Amino acid sequence: MPRIPSAAATHVGTRIAAQRKARGLTQDQLAVLSDIDSSNIRSYESGRAMLSVQTLVRIAEALKTEPGEFLDGLTSEMFGGAATKQRAS
Repeated sequence: MPRIPSAAATHVGTRIAAQRKARGLTQDQLAVLSDIDSSNIRSYESGRAMLSVQTLVRIAEALKTEPGEFLDGLTSEMFGGAATKQRAS
């Protein structure tokens, strides 16, 4: 199944990338610090994949920040798809 970017995944990934760059880390270094495969880090940062809460916490710990930092500004509309349509009805 192909990964389809969502506005929510892109938002979170952009915030992760910004925090990583602010700390002077490469994606490979973040992968080692968080014990997450570097290809997954690239997928998260590009918005091709939405990470789990557990993964979000691992990345936040590696970057020495709070997980909520990556969620700031996130809205339910950014997720699109069936979940948003169900709430609207």
